[in-house]
Amino acid sequence: MAASYDFPQDLTDAQDELRQVRADLQTLYRRVPWSAEPLEAWGTHENAWRPSSRPASLGWDPQDAAEIARLRARELAQAIVTHAYWSEFAPADVLAARDALKRHHEQQMADASS
Repeated sequence: MAASYDFPQDLTDAQDELRQVRADLQTLYRRVPWSAEPLEAWGTHENAWRPSSRPASLGWDPQDAAEIARLRARELAQAIVTHAYWSEFAPADVLAARDALKRHHEQQMADASS
């Protein structure tokens, strides 16, 4: 049986926000061009061990760049990792507790559906 943790609300809120920020960034990255700055198309030469190429990129538009910068500037991971709650655990137990925090949303969803 997995250990049960009583996470403080601010810690679970930060983890939930981090999950949402990652999802928002992933959505943005799928929409914007591959390069933040305008770049010409390129490709490896025909005898390359691992051929690769990219189309020309117009770069990110200023609104997308600003939104990505805003999301990246959130220091949620730092807030989570340095939270005082982790000082309650022996160093060997922090990993399991941190993993449980990452999965607390899934657990809440499972509990709500039962």
